[in-house]
Amino acid sequence: MPRRLKPAEAPIVEDDDVLASALERASIPTLMMSLVHLTGDASLLEGPIRPQQAVMGEVQGMMSEADKAEIRARALEALKAYRDRGCSLPPPPSPETVHAMMSFMVGEEVPADYVPMMLEEMALDGEDARDVTWDDVPKAAREGFRVVVVGAGMSGLLAAIRLEEAGVPYVVLEKNAAVGGTWLENRYPGCRVDIANHFYCYSFEPSHDWPEFFSQRQELQEYFERCATKYGIREHIRFGCEVAAMHFDEATSCWRLHLRAADGDEETLVANAVISAVGQLNRPKRPDIPGLESFEGPAFHSARWQDEHPIAGRRVAVIGSGASALQLVPELAKQAGELLVFQRSPAWMVPNPNYHRRVSDGKKWLLKHVPYYARWYRFLLFWPGSDGLLPSLVIDPEWPHPERSVNAANEGMRQIFTRYMEEQVGDDPELLAKVVPSYPPFGKRMLQDNGSWLAALKRPNVELVTTGIREITPRGIVCEDGSEYPVDLIVFATGFHANRFLWPMDVVGRDGLRLADAWGDDPRAYLGISVPGFPNLFCLYGPATNLAHAGSIIFHSECQVRYAMGCLRALLERGAQAMECRSKVCDDFNRRLDETMSRMVWSHPGMDSWYKNRKGRVTTTSPWRLLDYWRWTREPDLSDYDLR
Repeated sequence: MPRRLKPAEAPIVEDDDVLASALERASIPTLMMSLVHLTGDASLLEGPIRPQQAVMGEVQGMMSEADKAEIRARALEALKAYRDRGCSLPPPPSPETVHAMMSFMVGEEVPADYVPMMLEEMALDGEDARDVTWDDVPKAAREGFRVVVVGAGMSGLLAAIRLEEAGVPYVVLEKNAAVGGTWLENRYPGCRVDIANHFYCYSFEPSHDWPEFFSQRQELQEYFERCATKYGIREHIRFGCEVAAMHFDEATSCWRLHLRAADGDEETLVANAVISAVGQLNRPKRPDIPGLESFEGPAFHSARWQDEHPIAGRRVAVIGSGASALQLVPELAKQAGELLVFQRSPAWMVPNPNYHRRVSDGKKWLLKHVPYYARWYRFLLFWPGSDGLLPSLVIDPEWPHPERSVNAANEGMRQIFTRYMEEQVGDDPELLAKVVPSYPPFGKRMLQDNGSWLAALKRPNVELVTTGIREITPRGIVCEDGSEYPVDLIVFATGFHANRFLWPMDVVGRDGLRLADAWGDDPRAYLGISVPGFPNLFCLYGPATNLAHAGSIIFHSECQVRYAMGCLRALLERGAQAMECRSKVCDDFNRRLDETMSRMVWSHPGMDSWYKNRKGRVTTTSPWRLLDYWRWTREPDLSDYDLR
């Protein structure tokens, strides 16, 4: 049976005034769903007060203030009655009513085929349907099978939690001194998540205490520390231990991993299977600029932030204007004497007033105490950023303006985003020309913004430079037009080696095949997880699994971990030593992947992004609906594999 989740709601003991005050902070669509659970009365779904659209969980759906007040009043009476009867609930709504609630809440019809996925994600029945319980697999078979997880970031911890549940021996190898992955390594000022935090957390371990709607990196790192402790996996993690190489031993059907400790000591570890959880965005990429090594001041990547170098009053250069720069620049602008931002191309931004906003105590109280409020709030965050966005990202071959947008809906988004920037820039046509992208929205990574980016660029101590860099000198930066900018310190906000999966590990599979040779600059995997020629190796966040249009990468990781665990179970149940994805299966998947991707905005020829390899093929990002990927990864089809 699935593991019963810890109850999401604490008992209500507060007085009426506390309840009324908390309700002032409520998301009204979410509160309406809780009312159905509190009262057992679904007639609310037929009434005149209803949301008309859902946007990031906080928009109330074009409701009048009077309508909102009425819902709060009804909720207050329902919560008082719930409290006074000892916090008991009527029978839960039927599956048909739950489906109707979903559609009502988001102001549009939620197709029936999405309902199973969303019910699993919300766990309205209180159970973790993604739990791993292998009591029916012989204990001797489980205990004789050893798994190595490479990486203790978000997906590595998730894999460890599921292996712990399954009763399979495992060890997690982590090159850093603590868990958290990207949230440990990225320590630059302003670093925060850009997916709403009440969705960016494990489905089985929601947090109701996030201090901000989009929390800063230290809060995220602490969340993963708590998970490592709570689920008993910390004692299985070896910190300061990096995998230098691993090769598949065909005689024993095992992987031999060559490890290097922080002190330089080396050893070999043998495992029946390996789960790679090394991530895509963990190896910083510094630009190849002539003269870089000659610079006499501090120069470092944003992902390797160096606190020992003061910013206050100094002349600082930030090279790059992507996701990290958007968070970093507003913070540096408050301190630097002069800040120069060197931009290769501008980024599209999604207006989000909650981006730096703190979560009120009233909101936290609602999440902790109101029945089913937190679960429906997660759905309200999930759905608007789910598959409904995909049609606006499909290239319309008949669209008359392909250079700036890909279809009519995409053009509408372009106009909204452009107006947003125009309103902020005001009477500064020169700056506006620099910050409005020429490529279609969503063609590159979309960035969350609450106005801080353009406000920073308008400060008198900040200059946005869009001329290309020719060279770096001992004391500054020279652009292609000969302009020279003296600087004291350089920060590279230039991204990562996103296309070099599992690098720099030297991975050698069957018949001596090196993964670096098999992939080159064109990594391919079946479902982003399995690679022909590399038995018993499962990748998390592998090729074509980054989400550039929808959802949370944690959702994708939960799908991938469940699939990998299904593969391990198949090995144990069948007494097999190795399973390897068939080449035809992988080739067919990637053919369909490329066909689908060729019709998507990320393949647009008018842009260069880290999604693409040198030949222009998109290798990092998924073009699929979340629903499709969820279905494909629920359990492995063993006909896709050779079991030996």
